[in-house]
Amino acid sequence: MSITLFEKSQTGRTGINIPKQSVADAPTLDSAFLRATKASLPEVSEFDVVRHFTQLSNKNFSIDANFYPLGSCTMKYNPKVQERVAGLDGLANLHPHHITNNQTDSMQGSLKSLKVLEDNLCEVTGMQAFTMTPQAGAHGEMLGIMMIGAYHKKKGNNKRYVIVPDSSHGTNPATAAMVDYDVITVKSGPNGDMDLEAFKEAMSDEVAAVMMTVPNTLGLFNPQIKKICDIAHSYDALMYYDGANMNAILGVLRPGDIGFDVIHLNLHKTFATPHGGGGPGAGPVGVGERLQEFLPDLQVGFSEDVGYFLKEPSEGSIGKISPFFGNYMVLVKALVYMQTLGKEGMINVSKKAVLNANYVLARLRGHYDVPFDTLCMHECVLSADSLTKEHGVRAMDIAKYLLDFGLHAPTVYFPLIVKESIMIEPTETENIDTIDYFCDKMIDASNLARSNPEAFKEYPKTLPICRPDETKAARSLNIRWQ
Repeated sequence: MSITLFEKSQTGRTGINIPKQSVADAPTLDSAFLRATKASLPEVSEFDVVRHFTQLSNKNFSIDANFYPLGSCTMKYNPKVQERVAGLDGLANLHPHHITNNQTDSMQGSLKSLKVLEDNLCEVTGMQAFTMTPQAGAHGEMLGIMMIGAYHKKKGNNKRYVIVPDSSHGTNPATAAMVDYDVITVKSGPNGDMDLEAFKEAMSDEVAAVMMTVPNTLGLFNPQIKKICDIAHSYDALMYYDGANMNAILGVLRPGDIGFDVIHLNLHKTFATPHGGGGPGAGPVGVGERLQEFLPDLQVGFSEDVGYFLKEPSEGSIGKISPFFGNYMVLVKALVYMQTLGKEGMINVSKKAVLNANYVLARLRGHYDVPFDTLCMHECVLSADSLTKEHGVRAMDIAKYLLDFGLHAPTVYFPLIVKESIMIEPTETENIDTIDYFCDKMIDASNLARSNPEAFKEYPKTLPICRPDETKAARSLNIRWQ
């Protein structure tokens, strides 16, 4: 276990000397606001602090140091050129509200960057317009369903339901419920697609929208997707595209061309900006013709005489959903990624991502169950169900085992419709050596499960904590130093 800075504290040791102040003392605060005793802070040198946090950092799993095969999360390498461009003074030091005050003379570069990114995203997705204001994917989801609600309200439609597949991301039904829709869940068919006949039975004039991820969370492309869009539109229901799995079709297929009316994109996934603790995220939302008038405030326009400027919101706009453009630095990084790759480069992203996932599936077939044994897209879903039934080794045991070998665990227990699921997404940025190493360790885990299942109780062996009571840790979390 690492010791804390408090435990390294030595009385009288200092890391910085504060010079005598050159201004008069401030008026004394009311005693009610003053501490009775000095703050109990650690007394350490600068070197103590640097070494302490460097050692802690070395214990972290990170995309720069480890393979992250997290299915549905698209954890891929973040090119350093993006960080360098985003770190330029004129971008990094830009105040969030400065770009929204319509001082067009001083903001031409920043406004242009947003407009170029919007144009790029429209080209990639087949949408008519994008808003850059959502702060994250889930925020964008909510905006998308709110605009769908505004569309139906304007038309006087009596809509109560949103349809989602049983393999959907959990945010989909949660978002629909937050915007006051009831959710209808449609089961998957034998091939892992949303069952078309069950979908037809669920459709009615009261359905407002159908939320789908293409390919779905099983890593499978639904060959009936165009038919589903047409059926939904025949009831004046709109199609919502969850962009979490866009990495599988980037540059190859445009959701707008299939019939989707609105899409959110996780820039921190598809466009290789930092994800998770290295974030924050960004979730721009694109719309087709039906929803364009409902876009929120802060849209960038261009004219020859003025240049780039902030447009007045349309009469049907749902208003502000954010006081400024959502996580501008993430937007800049995504733009650099797209401009660096170009059209052919983005097509290559999806082709390599699909190739890598199918390679993993081919290598691990026979060692794990394959619930839907067909070609996958950018991710594959395996199952440890047989290992559990025959040897008592669960998906979580496999995940814990991998941690000792410098590998982050894949996504486990999602999608929920697969028992003991293990969801793997290698992305396009990993080479054959890394993927083979991962597959070797997965095969080793499978063999160990069959030969010595009790051994899994000891994994991981190399980390500070082996098998905590995770339920208790979540419910009784205490991170205060005593």
